[in-house]
Amino acid sequence: MTKADIVSSIAETTGLTKKEVATVVNQFFAEVKKALSDGEHIEVRGFGTFKVVKRNQRKARNPHTGQAVIVPKRLVPVFKPSRAVKDEVAK
Repeated sequence: MTKADIVSSIAETTGLTKKEVATVVNQFFAEVKKALSDGEHIEVRGFGTFKVVKRNQRKARNPHTGQAVIVPKRLVPVFKPSRAVKDEVAK
């Protein structure tokens, strides 16, 4: 499912125009990105949690050459679904 599919589905369900829904969806994603880049934790009750996790530096191997490579420490966004979402998916 793409963002356009989400916008179309919401527009059909709510009766709003696709342009209005697209504005809201785009702003939602922008706010999530901004909050994560600021290191904030986002909890959407009944859906899940977005947060930033620190990955430590580690040693890995290049599968092509077998040469050891150092992967630097970094921050990565993660999503943990709520129990309600997990149960719905498991049906």
